[in-house]
Amino acid sequence: MPELDINLPSTRQIQGSIKDKIEMSIKLLTGDVFTGRIVWQDPDCVFFTDANDRKTLIYRQAIAYIQYQ
Repeated sequence: MPELDINLPSTRQIQGSIKDKIEMSIKLLTGDVFTGRIVWQDPDCVFFTDANDRKTLIYRQAIAYIQYQ
């Protein structure tokens, strides 16, 4: 299993948003959009929660983009 490369700017950006609990929208390649915050990340997935405390595990391969609020 590959390790999370904390030297990548994208990884550091997401880690900062996790620490600061920044709200964002994640758009998937399917067109679905999730709004909330990322709780944690690993090399394959991000764990996301929304305002209703609904929890979603999102595979990185499925993400089209992440937009900060």
